[in-house]
Amino acid sequence: MKFPRTYTLREISEIINTEFVGYSDFPVHGMNEIHVVEQGDIVFVDHPKYYDKALESKASVVLINKKVECPEGKALLISDDPFRDFNKLTHFFKPFKSASSSIAETAEIGDGTIIQPNTFIGNHVKIGKNCVIHANVSIYDNCVIGDNVTIHSGTVLGADAFYYKNRPEGFDKLLSGGRVIIEDNVDIGASCTIDRGVTGDTTIKHGSKLDNQIQIGHDTVIGQKCLIASHTGIAGCVVVEDEVTLWGQVGVISGITIGKGAVVYAQSGIAESLEGGKTYFGSPATNARAKMKELATIKNLPSLLKNAKRNSK
Repeated sequence: MKFPRTYTLREISEIINTEFVGYSDFPVHGMNEIHVVEQGDIVFVDHPKYYDKALESKASVVLINKKVECPEGKALLISDDPFRDFNKLTHFFKPFKSASSSIAETAEIGDGTIIQPNTFIGNHVKIGKNCVIHANVSIYDNCVIGDNVTIHSGTVLGADAFYYKNRPEGFDKLLSGGRVIIEDNVDIGASCTIDRGVTGDTTIKHGSKLDNQIQIGHDTVIGQKCLIASHTGIAGCVVVEDEVTLWGQVGVISGITIGKGAVVYAQSGIAESLEGGKTYFGSPATNARAKMKELATIKNLPSLLKNAKRNSK
C-alpha cells in the first residue's frame, strides 16, 4: 500500500503515538507485509523470532515492540503493540467508506461492458471493456478488472483477508487495505470468493479460468492461463505460476509456490511448494504415478499378507 504522498517518520509516529529511532524527516512512502515489502515501506514485527527477517528486509521502517539496534539506512517505530498500530495506519490511510448506491459514482466502467441487475460495484472500482458482470456479483472498493472478463452470479471480489491475532480476550483482526486485480480475458464462475490483499494485491493473471465455488485467499497470485476446478481452496500468500491446473477440491496451504505447468488431481492437499511441469495427487500431494502405485500396493496388502502367511507354513 502506497501513501497518497510521502510522509515523514515524525508524522507517522504522531499518527500512532509511538517513539521513533531515526531522522524525524526520514521519508516514508507506504506500508506492506513482509512478503511484499519494498524500499520506503513500513513493515511490522511483534515476535523476536522474526526480528532479523524484518530488520534485514527491504523495508525502510520497522514497526517493532522492542528497541533494538537500528540498521544503517533504516528507521524504527517503537510500539508496545505493532499489530494494533499497523491496524491504526491501515484505518488512517484506507478507512472503510460506506456505499450510497449499488454502483459507486467513482467507479469506472469501460465501453461495451454489461452489468446485470443487483450487482454491487464499490468505490474506485475500475472495470475494463467488453466485460460481462452477471447478477448479484459484489465487487468491493478499489478492485481492478481488465478487458473481456466474465464474472458469474454470486461471486464476491475484495472481501477481507482471513488474518487474525490470537489474544487472551479473543481473535483480533488485521485490517485489509489491499486490492483484487483481475487481468484481461479471465473467466470467474458462480459463487467464487477472492479476498483482497492485506496491504498488497490478490491477482488473477491474463487468461486464467476459474470454475464455480472457489476460494482464493489474500495476496495470492494466480498466473496466466491457469485452470482451477470447483471447490478448490487456496490460502493466502500463495504463488501459482503460469499454466497450472488444479482439479476439484484441491486444498492449498499458505505461503507456498506451485510451479509452472504443474497438474494437481482432484481432492489433493498441497502442504509444500511443488515443482513445475509434473503431475501430483494425494494428501499431502506427491508424484501422481508414485501415489497410484502406493494405493495399488495398499489395496493388495490383504492378499499379499495371506500369501505370506501361507508360504510361512
